[in-house]
Amino acid sequence: MLPLIPLLKAGLIGSAGIIADSLSGVSGAGRKAEADYLFCECNESVRPYAVPKHRHLSEIEEQLSLAAGTKTTIQFTPHLVPVNRGILTTLYLTPVGKSTAAEKISACYARAYGDEPFVRLLNGQKLAPTQKRYWHERHRNRMAARPTHGPLIVMSAEDNLVKGASGQAVQNMNILCGFPETAGLV
Repeated sequence: MLPLIPLLKAGLIGSAGIIADSLSGVSGAGRKAEADYLFCECNESVRPYAVPKHRHLSEIEEQLSLAAGTKTTIQFTPHLVPVNRGILTTLYLTPVGKSTAAEKISACYARAYGDEPFVRLLNGQKLAPTQKRYWHERHRNRMAARPTHGPLIVMSAEDNLVKGASGQAVQNMNILCGFPETAGLV
């Protein structure tokens, strides 16, 4: 939702036909005591899971519909990959209008997330990585957009451990209690 909401609100992408392919590390694929989710079973393998309907799909479509002001559907396919942490998502989007210049997309993201401490916008030729060395940069989510000749391609990487449910809970508590948003998270 992080890369989609600003684009939907700005009317830069269509609300139908959104495709999201997410690659989730073992720590982001849920905490099930099943053999399929043990790292030794996942290692050397990539597989889709929760197809055709992921448990979060309803809430994702609900929030995207609110942002777009119209019913929004998304084809969401998560894949379990043999890494400990991180979720890398590639979004395929339909641009609205004749121009989806990189400057327009970048400006939209800068307005939405330019001052956010936990979002790092990647411009130019950078792509969103999940490499270990990048998670130590204040545990930020990363986004990169690539305007193309066909669909608009947007990539995002999330540190699902620090920016997952527990990190989000601490961030929300900080905001509600008047503490610095980053307290206990950096």
